Amino acid sequence: MFLEVVFVIVLSVGGSLINPGTPDLVFLKNIASLLRDECKKEPIGIVTGGGAAARTYADAIRKAGGGEFQADEAAILSTKQNALLLIAALGDVAYPLVCRDFDEAAEASVTHKIVVMGGTIPGITTDTDAALLAEKTGAKRLINLSNIDAIYDSDPKKNKNAKRYAELSFEKMLELASESDKRTAGTHFIFDLVACKIIARSKIVTHFIHGRDMECVKSALAGKKDHGTIVK
Repeated sequence: MFLEVVFVIVLSVGGSLINPGTPDLVFLKNIASLLRDECKKEPIGIVTGGGAAARTYADAIRKAGGGEFQADEAAILSTKQNALLLIAALGDVAYPLVCRDFDEAAEASVTHKIVVMGGTIPGITTDTDAALLAEKTGAKRLINLSNIDAIYDSDPKKNKNAKRYAELSFEKMLELASESDKRTAGTHFIFDLVACKIIARSKIVTHFIHGRDMECVKSALAGKKDHGTIVK
């Protein structure tokens, strides 16, 4: 039996930030510096995505004759490699192992200020893992760091008139995520639909921001208004 520490903040860190093709040591240094300062105030849970490496290996598994389950397993390994990179950058404030599940993450938070996970099981995204970790530990806010600066009503890369949202209700976020889920293959909403449903059911305040904008990340960590989208 252990004393479970509640994470005040959970971060979902996109794999494209950690490893856009090769490990981005500048990003790792910058985000680690911010998190080392922030964790002095409150414990932080982190889930890392797989990024380009995850997609490359998943595609290769399929082309080699493997099924979707095996493709997901390969992608999960990539998320854990990214988790190890972040743990190395964080140093001794972080639990030294990649947590395998939510119980291990909660237990590790008793002795370490920052705990890092990768993906957990085939079939769910690391967005969903982050939402579940926030829900389990009673986090006050979830911060999604990606290479997209906010939530839009359509793909801003394809539609120059796409509407950018500074703030959204949980209901509107679910509406947008559901619409995206019905689009043609290759489109992707900023957050997985299942993850959206989890943060909506538990009313977890969620920030969607560009992970390379360190001032914006700093504001979100402090619970202040940032340049991205806040869902609440």
